[in-house]
Amino acid sequence: MILEEKKKKDEKNEKLQTDLCECYLLLNMWISSELLSICVPCLLKAASKKEESEDTRKEVEMALLALCNLRFIKIEQELYLNEIKEIIQHHQEYHNLTRLAYQSAWRFLVSRLWDDNSLEKVIVVEQHFAREAARELEELSKSVDWKKNKKGGERKEKEEMITTLRWMQTLSFFFGNCYLWNEEYVELFSSIVGVLRASRDNYREISEKCIYPFEEASGRRVVKIGSLWQSGAVDVALEEIHKSAKDDEIAAKILKFFMNVSRRLKEKKKDEIEEMKRKELKRKIFEKMEEEGYEDVVTSFHKTFDFLSNKYFFDDALSLDIFDYLVNV
Repeated sequence: MILEEKKKKDEKNEKLQTDLCECYLLLNMWISSELLSICVPCLLKAASKKEESEDTRKEVEMALLALCNLRFIKIEQELYLNEIKEIIQHHQEYHNLTRLAYQSAWRFLVSRLWDDNSLEKVIVVEQHFAREAARELEELSKSVDWKKNKKGGERKEKEEMITTLRWMQTLSFFFGNCYLWNEEYVELFSSIVGVLRASRDNYREISEKCIYPFEEASGRRVVKIGSLWQSGAVDVALEEIHKSAKDDEIAAKILKFFMNVSRRLKEKKKDEIEEMKRKELKRKIFEKMEEEGYEDVVTSFHKTFDFLSNKYFFDDALSLDIFDYLVNV
C-alpha cells in the first residue's frame, strides 16, 4: 500500500501515506532500504509541521514516535539529518513540541550513533544534547508529584513518567556509544541524580533506570570520573547499592559502575598536575566508600558474583577477589 500510494502521480493522499508509514514503522523494526527512502522523508515532513494546534502537535508526536522505533537500522544522513536538526532547533526556539515528541526526536537522532560516529559533533556540540536533556529532566521532575503513594490500586502511568523513562534509555544508549567529551555532562549527571533521589521512594521503576547511564558513562574514558563525583553520581550509587537484592540487576549495574571507577582511578597520569588531581580524587572517593560501608556491601555480594556475572552479561567476568572492587590508595 505504501509503494502503491508513492507511485500515484495525481491525487496523492498525504495523510493516508503518513498513517501507513507510521503503522509500518511501529510494527516493523527491520525494513527494506526502498521503504526507508519513502517512510523516513514522509514522517519527517509530517513531524516538521509548525501549526500551533493540538491536532498538529499530536500528529507530529506520532510521526516522531514511529521514527524513533528505527533504532538499529542504518539510514543515510541525507534522508534525515537536516530535517531532524531543524525540528530540534525549532523547538528549542519556539517550544512547539510535546515533551514526548521532543524526546522522540532526540531518541531518533541519538540512535543513529551506533552506526555513525560522525554524528557526535552534531549531537554534542551543535545541538547541545546534554544541556537539553538536563533541562528536560529538570522540567519533568518539577511536573511530577514524586511523593504520591501507590495506594488504592495500580497507578496510571502518566506521560511524564513514560518520557522520563525514555530519556534514561536514550541516555544509557548515548553514553554507551559516544566518544566525545563535553563539560555539559556534569549538569546532565546532576539532573539524573536529582530524578533518582526524587523518584526512589514511590517510583522505583524510574530511579532504578537512572543507574544505567552512570554505568555506561563510567566505562567511557572520555567521561571524567571527576564529573561523576562532582555531580553526586558516586554518592547516589553508594546509597542505592544498600537497597539492592543479591540477585538484582541494579546491584550488578552498580557493581560494574564501581569496577569502572576503580579501574580508571588506578591509571596514572603523565602530567604532574593531573596526577595530583587523580590521587586527590581517588582519596576522596575511597574515604566516601569506606564511610558508607561499601566494603561490607561487596562482601555481602561475594557469594553471588558468578550469578550476577552470568545473568547480566558483564563484559569482564567478576573476580572472587573482593578487593578488586575497592578503590585502594
